[in-house]
Amino acid sequence: MKTNPARRGQQGMALLEALISILIFSFGVLGIVALQAKASQFSVDSEDRTRAAMLANEIISQMWEAGSTSDCSSIASTTISGRTELALPGSNASCSTDSSGVVTVTVTWKAPWRKSSEQSNTYVTKVVMP
Repeated sequence: MKTNPARRGQQGMALLEALISILIFSFGVLGIVALQAKASQFSVDSEDRTRAAMLANEIISQMWEAGSTSDCSSIASTTISGRTELALPGSNASCSTDSSGVVTVTVTWKAPWRKSSEQSNTYVTKVVMP
């Protein structure tokens, strides 16, 4: 029984096609894993921004309760150290008051997974105090 010469050149094509399809599939899976990692990172960043907003609101409400903006910096440092449930990694809060009664509260933090050369995250809010 003689084999067809055209058929002889086709041997191993199924294996080659299977290997190429596995390679393409693995690139797709790696892309999905990278996408999931980025989504998780964005979620953590969003949670940190929410905590910064809550800290800034806490500082503003403490000043509102005290009825004075003169001890703004001490209220900020007390709030940032006293509210451990709102703690941000490497957080710092500062505030300033201008002559028209506008209080600017700035909360800065740096996520532990960020490189040291990257800029810190900042949340700034301005409120007019009566």
